[in-house]
Amino acid sequence: MQRDRTSNVTRTATRIAAGDDRTTYDRLSVTLHWLTAALVLTQFVLAQVWGFTPRPTRHVLIVAHMSFGIVLTGVLVVRIVWRLSPGHQKPVAKAGWVERAAETVHFALYVLLVCEAALGFILRWSGNESMSFFGLQIPPPFSPFGKPAHRSLGELHDWTGWTIIVLAACHAAAALFHHFVVRDDVLTRMLPGIRRR
Repeated sequence: MQRDRTSNVTRTATRIAAGDDRTTYDRLSVTLHWLTAALVLTQFVLAQVWGFTPRPTRHVLIVAHMSFGIVLTGVLVVRIVWRLSPGHQKPVAKAGWVERAAETVHFALYVLLVCEAALGFILRWSGNESMSFFGLQIPPPFSPFGKPAHRSLGELHDWTGWTIIVLAACHAAAALFHHFVVRDDVLTRMLPGIRRR
């Protein structure tokens, strides 16, 4: 009896962490999801690696980080507009507290990603430096900040990035738990190339 209760609590918790609100996603939503995941991972790896590289390589990695950050910002805008547009998702008619909690996980990830993108632009421009989009320079639209404010923005950008990675890792681990342990369709609904009901 106690084991069944613990098992149900575990399944409920992992459903929430996996963001499973029982929604069925269309192909574009699935594509945008995996593109976001790939870009977030790329951004994180670039930010962790460039500190260990010599100057010419470091500059290339920083420019790549900015460029992919702008691409990620564009993907986020498209993803949010698509998600808010009617007819692109088919959630179940009845949603309980678990579905609402799972939706909150998705919302938290969206908010963090938007904040991180905004912080990236503000951080670069606050140091009186242009953003670079594959070599195209985007100059700062405002005056530079003082060094303490610029440093604080850098720390906030780093902490937000780590928070996204930790939350996304829990999200992925929960989806994998459901796929391999619970054996339900939480993960398969978000896999490309699989026919969804």
